[in-house]
Amino acid sequence: MRKNTKIATGTEALKKKISFERTYKAPLEDVWDLWTTKEGIESWWGPEGFVAKVHKLDLRAGGDLEYAFTATAPEQIEALKGMGVPLTQVVRGTYKEVSPRRRLVYTNLADFIPGVEPYEMTVVVEFYVVPHGVRMIVTQDAMHDAQWTKLAAMGWESELGKLAKLLARRYPARTPKRKGPRKGRTA
Repeated sequence: MRKNTKIATGTEALKKKISFERTYKAPLEDVWDLWTTKEGIESWWGPEGFVAKVHKLDLRAGGDLEYAFTATAPEQIEALKGMGVPLTQVVRGTYKEVSPRRRLVYTNLADFIPGVEPYEMTVVVEFYVVPHGVRMIVTQDAMHDAQWTKLAAMGWESELGKLAKLLARRYPARTPKRKGPRKGRTA
């Protein structure tokens, strides 16, 4: 898996986006399904120490997406309590674009942050077939401040790591078996 993460800084910060690029050794159809089905989303969404449960998934432009992240690990539970954030966060969104096996665009409502008015964030996921796999680029609007943007980036890093582990289990690297003795060795 190739990993590339970019957080906007300096003049790029005017764009107010964070971006993540990964390459997975897996078929495009499987990576797409992990983003677009209830079973797929529930198998990897949410940072380490969280589980995801999909309540609504209407995969079409204008369709609803609703899921809940629940903290399950003690360190995540303590961190959320310390921030005054509920242990389960229900996220509501809307699909804006669905181009099968090429591009997903959806919005999420950030309405769980204490003392901050709810606001919408857009997520764009692009899929490209490359030799031996899929290159995926995820771009999300930055959050309302640098600290929450950093937390969002950390969450994506963790989630995409979970996706990589899941795909590595499904598609383990295969080393060709050698026939006969290796050079320099005797049988």
